[in-house]
Amino acid sequence: MPQLETKQTKTAKQTAVTLINKKKQGEKISAVTAYDYPTARVASEAGIDMILVGDSLGMVLQGYKNTMKVTMDEIVYHTRLVSNANPLSLVVTDMPFGSFHISPGSAVENAIRCVKEGGAEAVKIEGGRRRFKAIEAIIESEIPVLGHLGLTPQSIHQLGGFKTQGKIKAKADEILEDAIELEKRGVFAIVLESIPAELAKTITESISIPTIGIGAGKYCDGQVLVFHDLVGFTNLYLPKFVRKYADIYSTIHDALSNYINDIHSGNFPGDNESYHINPNPEAQEK
Repeated sequence: MPQLETKQTKTAKQTAVTLINKKKQGEKISAVTAYDYPTARVASEAGIDMILVGDSLGMVLQGYKNTMKVTMDEIVYHTRLVSNANPLSLVVTDMPFGSFHISPGSAVENAIRCVKEGGAEAVKIEGGRRRFKAIEAIIESEIPVLGHLGLTPQSIHQLGGFKTQGKIKAKADEILEDAIELEKRGVFAIVLESIPAELAKTITESISIPTIGIGAGKYCDGQVLVFHDLVGFTNLYLPKFVRKYADIYSTIHDALSNYINDIHSGNFPGDNESYHINPNPEAQEK
């Protein structure tokens, strides 16, 4: 029987340039987080355009209440796991809190680590005008940068928590101005998180680079979700903007329950799952 051809074999390698071209051609962009080899592999084979090795791993994998404790070593490690899958998706690494705040020079050093040690093809920087110098320095070092405006999780202590941004006109104007300035400074796309759909629409129409929404409505050029959220890998609270496309948590829970029951009943392992002494070892040798 011939092998079924996966989507990966039909898709060209995605880059910062190809994503910009998608906007020019009116084609939507798909993005998802991944933190390991198997997730990156299935995301690529499904045809995802961009994989984000998000510092959301601090909450999703490590169980912290926010992203603030994720370290450079941890983000580099998880980027390496993702890049080991050789995905055709563009691999973007989240620069964790503290990795680009001290100086443009240290920001460049950390971005280079993401590329050289982790295998990233671009990095993401949260924030607007306060981060312009760091962003410019990283782009000057020839590493593509993905911007991030709106709700920036690394700023939650200043923002007062995970709250929608841009509801007030003054703040909305600031986010729009930052988006325009980020494009001027050379970012290849901008993530817009938890802002009104109308503001996201204005930003998307005001810049020539793609906008990638997460809780920013349908007018963005693309969308990104956390992998574990969209496949239902949790039974905990999920934000309003998440759509669950599967219920993996229940599937795994049921599988483990059945496994436990089969052990207790003696139904596992069965005869066909056990090894046996060969009654005719001489025949085996021949």
